[in-house]
Amino acid sequence: PKKNYDEQTLAQQSEIEKEIASSQAIIGSRIGFDEFSAEYSEEDQIYLHKLQDLKNRFSCVRKVRGDGNCFYRAFGFRYFETLVEDKTDFKRFKDIAQKTRDDLVKLGFPEFTIDDFHENFMDVVNKLESCTVDDLLQTFNDQGLSDYLVVFLRLVVSGHLQKEADFFSNFIEGERGIKEFCNQEVEPMGKESDHIQIIALTAALGVPVRVEYMDRGEGDQCNHHHFPEDSNPVVTLLYRPGHYDILYT
Repeated sequence: PKKNYDEQTLAQQSEIEKEIASSQAIIGSRIGFDEFSAEYSEEDQIYLHKLQDLKNRFSCVRKVRGDGNCFYRAFGFRYFETLVEDKTDFKRFKDIAQKTRDDLVKLGFPEFTIDDFHENFMDVVNKLESCTVDDLLQTFNDQGLSDYLVVFLRLVVSGHLQKEADFFSNFIEGERGIKEFCNQEVEPMGKESDHIQIIALTAALGVPVRVEYMDRGEGDQCNHHHFPEDSNPVVTLLYRPGHYDILYT
């Protein structure tokens, strides 16, 4: 019975993914807030006020497919897009990305697995020197390539959490250790990201992020948070419960 249940669950998951895939690109085009707000009914005043707040401060938004990997895809695409447009941070990032492979192997990750994902990741990083934003969009909308990039970013987060286990273990609820948390909540595809994953990724890669929170909390404005605090973010993401998109000033 368990096998059938597992197969049934996987089949359902696969159907859901196909449905989402056919209706939404992995990374969409930039759209204005009028188009973006069409998702909300006129009665939904809380969200409409917050959308107006965003519209006053940002020029447009880029939607990311909601498949549980949206934080990594949104972060990866937007940061790579900044490197395509401005090479200032390219060498620093490339050096760090290159070094992550050895750091992960030292932590005990299997070399042959890491090499596969790392090589694919570095191929995309190296192409940033000469590619266009359209090329990048094509890369991130190629399911196979896009998933490889997400897996590698997940491994980077897992590695950083394990390397700094003394600090991060304070944030893990329940009896789980860091390794168990990473195996269950960080490394598997489709697992949503929380503050702990954002803190780890921004620290590991040295790329500060601002998150604007659009929820049903009180007030007409979105709250925001910088990771790390007091940083100058190069990536701004919009968080709606359970989902991340990309914001542009």
